[in-house]
Amino acid sequence: MIIRKIYLTLISLSMLANTLPAQNVDSIAFEEFDLSNGLHVILHENHTTPIVVVSVMYHVGSKNENPERTGFAHFFEHLLFEGTENVNRGDFIKIVQNSGGEVNANTSNDRTFYYEIFPSNYLETGLWLESERMLHAKVNHQGIETQRQVVKEERRQRYDNRPYGTIIEESMKRAFSEHPYRWTTIGSMDHLDAAQDEDYIAFYETFYVPNNAVLTITGDFTTFDVKPLIEKYFSSIPRGTKPITVPDDNEPPLTAEIRDTIYDHIQLPALIQLYRIPPYGTKDYSAVRMLSDILSNGGSSRLNLNLVDKQQIASYVGSFPLELEHSGVYIQFAIANLGVDITEVENSLNSEVERLRSELITEREFQKLQNIIESEEVNRKSKLLNIAEELSTGYLYLKNTNLINSEANQYKSISRIALREAARNYLSKNNRVTLYWLPGKNIISN
Repeated sequence: MIIRKIYLTLISLSMLANTLPAQNVDSIAFEEFDLSNGLHVILHENHTTPIVVVSVMYHVGSKNENPERTGFAHFFEHLLFEGTENVNRGDFIKIVQNSGGEVNANTSNDRTFYYEIFPSNYLETGLWLESERMLHAKVNHQGIETQRQVVKEERRQRYDNRPYGTIIEESMKRAFSEHPYRWTTIGSMDHLDAAQDEDYIAFYETFYVPNNAVLTITGDFTTFDVKPLIEKYFSSIPRGTKPITVPDDNEPPLTAEIRDTIYDHIQLPALIQLYRIPPYGTKDYSAVRMLSDILSNGGSSRLNLNLVDKQQIASYVGSFPLELEHSGVYIQFAIANLGVDITEVENSLNSEVERLRSELITEREFQKLQNIIESEEVNRKSKLLNIAEELSTGYLYLKNTNLINSEANQYKSISRIALREAARNYLSKNNRVTLYWLPGKNIISN
């Protein structure tokens, strides 16, 4: 019975954390400040539901790794749940769950994000746990060996043994030759195996420090009450002293299309194209994201209408830009129908891209884009967890915490002419990687 109650509470918390009434989504109010040790704190009060989100975003992702020790940031996403000096091994998650809460984390090329969702009366528990993770995490041989096996299994399940599982990995290492975006967050299993305990300890002591982190709290609390608790649990944590590796955004531009063929355990061939684009938060990034919506967002999008419905040469199409701190990529892809030559799919997809480069989108499509922007803004601002993550990201990437409130206006300021210019500037043949993903027994690059 107790287990069932906890399970139901977790479901309720998850739903509450991800849905707030529409009247609360117009503008996100927040307060921010720094502790003396460099920890940046962002607070968003919202008393609509009796829950809080406690989150810490560390400014470390795969781009901060040693090229000979890739996969560390993602590895630590797992390792930092192992326990601390004051939390027994395996008890971190149990403490959250026994408090009726939810806990998780995720890693990208640029940052690692940890969070707990609690009933609001357990806010202090969340602060204690995150301060323990920051100061007293157990980075020892037992935990390292355990998580090595966990990450290897994740690699097998999510990448190596899944159809099309290595698309991002194979694409990024062709799109980038210098920048660390050329490897993925899962990293190299050989690198993780070769690393010694001291390598992991050094990584923790370098990056998981207050002056490389943002503590963001959203939900049912009062700023007056929470500030002393933040001081109690975080102000005494020493500032990091080791130099933090930050690569330059210096990847040379592509000057000619890169083409390659990958053979995989699949039945239907696929076409993958990557275009190099500006960083997240810039106006041109927003324009490319809008072009992506025109191409593949919904059944009435251009790729769905033409390649899937009319020509029936593709079973599935999609496109999206990666939300990266440095200059990144926009990805579009199509999975061919059985018996269709992949070159036919490529020609049709390229024709749709050329239409964006040569013609203005229609007024009807432009209005659809505005509707998508408004809908996404409401969705983002109606979820406490999303609010925490976006506030953290805006500050961490751009030192612009208010991006959550200003981003929609940036999208709305982009005209049809600006969209065509963005297509001409970024969706060009010489700025892309094209991969044929074909059925075969082994992964082979030609």
